[in-house]
This record gives sequence, C-alpha cells and structure tokens, in this order.
Amino acid sequence: MNPCPVETAVNLVGAKWKILVIYHLLGGVKRFNELRRLLPGVTQRMLTLHLRELERDGLILRQVYPVVPPRVEYSLSELGQSLTPILTMLGDWGREYEASMGRGEKAE
Repeated sequence: MNPCPVETAVNLVGAKWKILVIYHLLGGVKRFNELRRLLPGVTQRMLTLHLRELERDGLILRQVYPVVPPRVEYSLSELGQSLTPILTMLGDWGREYEASMGRGEKAE
C-alpha cells in the first residue's frame, strides 16, 4: 500500500529543525555555524543529523571545500527549492494566525 502523499512530505521535512533549516536556506548558502546561530536551541548533534538526512533525501546540497580548516556550505537543491511556495504560504499563514491572536504583526 502506498503511503499518503502528505505522510511522505511530513516524513521528509516534518521535524521542527528540518523545516527551519530549509526555510533559512531559502535565503541562500549557509555554513554550519550560520545555521546554528539562526536556530537557537538546536544542538550541534541534532543539526548535524538533520543536515545529513536532508542531504540524503536530496533536499539540500553539501559543498566541501578542500581547505584547512575544512569549509562546508549548505544550499537547497532544485528539489529543496521547490518547497519555496509551500514555505512562503506557511509563513503567511503563521503571520495571519499570530495577528489574529494579537501576538504578531498585522496581516497584510
């Protein structure tokens, strides 16, 4: 039996830190420590695990530069970039929700 397509999507990006990594990579290439700063609360171990899984699943690209110390950059793959409209809509919905609850900026 084939899984529900929503289940497939949630399995790929449903973890809190995974979706936030993808969101931050929408803005362009990031190094590991940049992602750590953008994601207060994530442990180094959890971020490493999620980055590996996102790379394995083809959503992000990992570029290693042969320098000392090693330089590693992460970016969205073409498949990862295809999540842009979904994350944009999710962000819009989140802003509208926060505004409706009196906790955020007014929705436009």
